[in-house]
Amino acid sequence: MRKKIEVGKKVLATNEQYAEANSRLLSMRKQLCLNLISSPGSGKTTILQETIKHLRDKFRIGVIEGDIQTSIDAERIAETKAPAIQINTEGACHLSALQVSSALEQLPVDELEIIFIENVGNLVCPSVFELGENAKVVVLSVPEGDDKCAKYPGIFARSKVLLINKMDLLEKARMDFDIERVQRDAKRVNKKIKIMAVSAKTGIGMQDWYGWLEEQLGYVKSK
Repeated sequence: MRKKIEVGKKVLATNEQYAEANSRLLSMRKQLCLNLISSPGSGKTTILQETIKHLRDKFRIGVIEGDIQTSIDAERIAETKAPAIQINTEGACHLSALQVSSALEQLPVDELEIIFIENVGNLVCPSVFELGENAKVVVLSVPEGDDKCAKYPGIFARSKVLLINKMDLLEKARMDFDIERVQRDAKRVNKKIKIMAVSAKTGIGMQDWYGWLEEQLGYVKSK
């Protein structure tokens, strides 16, 4: 058991070194980098597609796509004409800072202002591994239920923003989802977390998300 703990610490320490290098690179170039984390099927890719479509005339955006297999999500992003790099983890439940470092070398980073990292669909493992991002953004969709903040507090405690997605289903499908419970549970573990109720499909609340992105980019560029 002792050896396993030591190995785990070594892995995290090595990852932290690459994360710090990524952070320095992004800071030097005054680029905003966000790490999107959620369960599979929450709508992260759709959120990214709509975000790129609405902001591509104002900002230059690139995407690093993480998935266990396939390049399906990267192909969807490519339809928006934004540069996208696919990382296949071949079974690993999260991206590493080393993988992100390699992807940054393949993106036209000198031309970009915002870089999104769409992490592997998982609420646990990705929350532990820093990638050098400015902030984590956790996505929770209505069909997943309203108990996730209580069951997986780690990612909500470490995230700057919570996007509650697929709000259009709340009334349409008459789902049993207590948004006040989600807000209460999220604030219990992270008083500073910004919560936005959105629907990437219908556009509900997305202007708030776009405004927050523009605000964060302005802050990064002013540093």
